[in-house]
Amino acid sequence: MAVVKLDQICKRYGGSGPVAVDHVDVTIGDGEFMVLLGPSGCGKSTTLRMIAGLETISSGTLSIDGRVVNDVAAKDRDIAMVFQSYALYPHMTVADNLAFGLRRRNIDRAEIARRVQDAAGILGLTPLLDRKPHALSGGQRQRVALGRAMVREPMVFLFDEPLSNLDAALRVNTRNELIKQHGRLGSTMIYVTHDQVEAMTMGTRICVMNGGKVAQIGAPLEVYWQPADTFVARFLGSPPMNLLTVRPDGAGRIATDHVSASLERWAPALLASLAGKEATLGVRAEDLHLRADGLGLSPGRICGRVFAVEPLGAETLLAVEIEGGQEWTARLPRDTRADVGQSVDLFFPAEATYLFDAASGKAMKPMETAGVADLRRREAGLVH
Repeated sequence: MAVVKLDQICKRYGGSGPVAVDHVDVTIGDGEFMVLLGPSGCGKSTTLRMIAGLETISSGTLSIDGRVVNDVAAKDRDIAMVFQSYALYPHMTVADNLAFGLRRRNIDRAEIARRVQDAAGILGLTPLLDRKPHALSGGQRQRVALGRAMVREPMVFLFDEPLSNLDAALRVNTRNELIKQHGRLGSTMIYVTHDQVEAMTMGTRICVMNGGKVAQIGAPLEVYWQPADTFVARFLGSPPMNLLTVRPDGAGRIATDHVSASLERWAPALLASLAGKEATLGVRAEDLHLRADGLGLSPGRICGRVFAVEPLGAETLLAVEIEGGQEWTARLPRDTRADVGQSVDLFFPAEATYLFDAASGKAMKPMETAGVADLRRREAGLVH
């Protein structure tokens, strides 16, 4: 187990080429499960490969367990990596695949046998030790790949989108298996994915990346309920957060034929500075309702026309076109009924609103009041 520290890490290809990773500064604690999350091309896999020693570091310092490893070969970093492809040797049995790396290191046979049996027992692979990869399911192959990393007993485990090749049901099972193994091993794990569900359910913390930079780091629910900017707000959430360009008045209200909202969560001085200027209003889909009952004294309202109804069984998603052709989505109870083309009003409590700077996209911090995000953070045990 180890602390992994990335201090202003940069990666630039071709000397003067584009910056793939731009001054990433993050510390992964001992035994932590850190998820690097972001869209394709954001730099998350490149960052992982620099930790693994598979990519050179252009500038900055990388240390593992207090030891600077910028110029240390991958094989000497005491890490193990699980790739997107299983990378199993097809002509070898499960037992031989598990043992192969240890044999290359000239480890004692008895110790190899012990480690292989221990890993197989933990991962439920004992009945499969004599099989070859072609006789295994996708989930079993992924467990073998994980076991091959486990037998090395490394300080750090690295995962590069290991579940992306699995079908939906198997992805859930394997995800739960990884969570279970992290609890058993207590090892430091760094996991790369573009799947927000994996990030929310697996990570101790999430590092959201965008354009090679760190957009936000925090506990999953903290990042979800307190996004640092519109990118994080839209990327983390399914459906993504609804956003709308608005012009608040000097009293901190938004009032048009299609939109009304109270911005009482923000300081009067800030609202006065925004009077008549553009800002971005945000509301999450689960905070929209078809009735204003029970939403407080000054609920907001969005008027629009339904253009899609998605009954999902446990819930119904209502897609609504509002002013200017923008689309908002509401997550509503499963018994919700609506027709395409129907005009609807969607209501939301004042404390469920978010406000972002229109130019930079950065979140504007509200006053210290008990908004929806704060209440849900308390429910999640993030604050007291």
